[in-house]
Amino acid sequence: MEVKLGFGAVPKPQYVFVSKEADHCWYMLTEDERRIPIFERALTGVITGIEVNKKVETRFGPVEKNDLYILADKPYIIRSGSESYFSKSLLLSLDVLTSEQLRNPLTITVSPGDSNVVFCNIYDPVTYRSVGVSWDGHNEIDWQALGQKVSLKINIIQNLNQEPIQISANTTASEIHAVLIAQSDTYLAQLNWTPEQGREYLHQRYGKRSRLQLSDTEILDFIDYLKLQLTQSCPT
Repeated sequence: MEVKLGFGAVPKPQYVFVSKEADHCWYMLTEDERRIPIFERALTGVITGIEVNKKVETRFGPVEKNDLYILADKPYIIRSGSESYFSKSLLLSLDVLTSEQLRNPLTITVSPGDSNVVFCNIYDPVTYRSVGVSWDGHNEIDWQALGQKVSLKINIIQNLNQEPIQISANTTASEIHAVLIAQSDTYLAQLNWTPEQGREYLHQRYGKRSRLQLSDTEILDFIDYLKLQLTQSCPT
């Protein structure tokens, strides 16, 4: 992404909102809250993160939203209601993508359905093939658990760049957590930390005595800390 020197707009991510209208399915907002329709149906970029079930204050009160972070010509954040068909079809698509696919550019598209419904489809911009998902049994899906699994998978890819970690569509959240524990084992061994050192740090930092007690966010934070310690210990 080219950096433009001189005066310009504040370099902050551009929010994109999903809504089915007569001639478009998503839009942006100006600083004075005016809608700017986006007539193109596709946005291609690299997914850099996702936040699910995020509580957002609106003029109608607090609501839960999903935010998908994409780096394209500039950083974008696609915001949609957690219970919307767009969010659900987005999660289904992200769930079946492999870690290797998620490292490459993807095309996120909006597809209007009946009434006010908007679906999300994801394409490979090289092959033009869409990610096939099944809605069979979607009423029985635990969407909150699926969102947490997808979020954790994407965060792993963004935080662990040393070795490719293969994550399939059938990998459970507990299995992903086990992958993170194993990754922290590698860093702890490289740092020559004793079990006592590890427990002491966990107690001071998180108030916990074992990595198994850490949340997904905490274990990722712990791994980031270990990586920093390794970087600082390397001779320059």
